[in-house]
Amino acid sequence: MKKLVAIVALIGLFSCNKEEVLLPQENVSVLKEMTDHSPIYMFFKIKENPDFKEKMDTIVEVNRKNSISSTNWVFNIDKRLPLKLVIPEVMHLQDKKKRSSHSKEGTLNVFTYSDSVAKNLAFFPFTDVEFKYRNHFSKFFIKQHAEHYRNYHNFTVNFNKDNRITVDGVEVSREEFANYIKEFADFTSDGKITMLHLNFDNRLTYDQYIQNKILAWKATNNEIQLSSFEFVYDEKKLPECGCKL
Repeated sequence: MKKLVAIVALIGLFSCNKEEVLLPQENVSVLKEMTDHSPIYMFFKIKENPDFKEKMDTIVEVNRKNSISSTNWVFNIDKRLPLKLVIPEVMHLQDKKKRSSHSKEGTLNVFTYSDSVAKNLAFFPFTDVEFKYRNHFSKFFIKQHAEHYRNYHNFTVNFNKDNRITVDGVEVSREEFANYIKEFADFTSDGKITMLHLNFDNRLTYDQYIQNKILAWKATNNEIQLSSFEFVYDEKKLPECGCKL
């Protein structure tokens, strides 16, 4: 069994075959160690736009040649990549692993980032996450599945294109977020489990995505949970509702 415990620089630099992945940084380790793993890399690349020679486009280059379906998959993703490039690739790889005849029950999929306090490589599990991409938003999804979600006290949490946070349309500061969720849930949940439904504008970077996932994770406890559905949306593709996201 291989143990993956790496010391990383404060800049969160991860190398693979002389190519570099700049990792996000946070001040906490959700998970510190991984065993029996396969690394997957998503590199940040710039290329010339064929239609506009003076314009450069950001692209993602994926190295998944070492991915073995019976192992834990460790996703090393460059923090500069936008979600609109990252999430489709992640979804494709999730599906590939599920469909593989060699897939092993109990294995994890995790995102990597750098813990700048402990100075170790840290991991955020997302094995059970199902991404709803481009034209989905949790507020509408909850209405469509009202029979199921009436058993929970539901909060729609949105991280918009400016990386600002709203909870059910009310703007909340990053510093106040965890306390706001806990206090509001305690006051209004009426004994139900509170479910946080996370929504991310697809223009956010992977760096901002990890930052926001960990912020939401810090707000959880036995009575407050994260939904297994995550909504990464294109604002132009959402249904017209006249409401504040």
